[in-house]
Amino acid sequence: MEVMEAIRTRRSIRKYSTDPVKDSEIETLLDAARWAPSWVNFQCVRWIVVKDPDVKARLADTLPSTNPAIDAVRTVPVVLVACAETGKAGFKEGEAVTDKGDWYMFDVALAAQNLMLAAVELGLGTVHVGLFDAIQAEGILKVPQGIRVVELIPVGHPAHQPKGPGRKELHEIVFNERYGEQ
Repeated sequence: MEVMEAIRTRRSIRKYSTDPVKDSEIETLLDAARWAPSWVNFQCVRWIVVKDPDVKARLADTLPSTNPAIDAVRTVPVVLVACAETGKAGFKEGEAVTDKGDWYMFDVALAAQNLMLAAVELGLGTVHVGLFDAIQAEGILKVPQGIRVVELIPVGHPAHQPKGPGRKELHEIVFNERYGEQ
């Protein structure tokens, strides 16, 4: 599969079949994530692989009742939990060097995108889950101080392939030389 095809066909999957995900597939996804760029190559992203149904159920309970991914987190074969070391990305000698502060969210996003595109190539589905109680999830997963849980990524075989949303045209989002100039 070509990269642009994976980019255009990736969808947020919230309903999965009960088919298992192979350990080798999870390893491929995590390896793709490992190769993502990061702030001065600090590689602050960490992953927790969750297969235990009880742990997945407890993680699902950290989502608000309005989050449509609750059932996915609870029932999918694997939940990959994206974590990050804090105070590394975006820092030099302990001081933030940009007005963006701690850069770990960017590094996690890059790694998650690599992982999700690799999932498309393998015929697996994923969804970004960011609306949950991260502090509660950190307790469930026994995450140490200095590490933050950033997102939950259910991984499994899609029960169906939803139609993708449209995208704005390039002329609506791209400017030349100055913001707003076509």
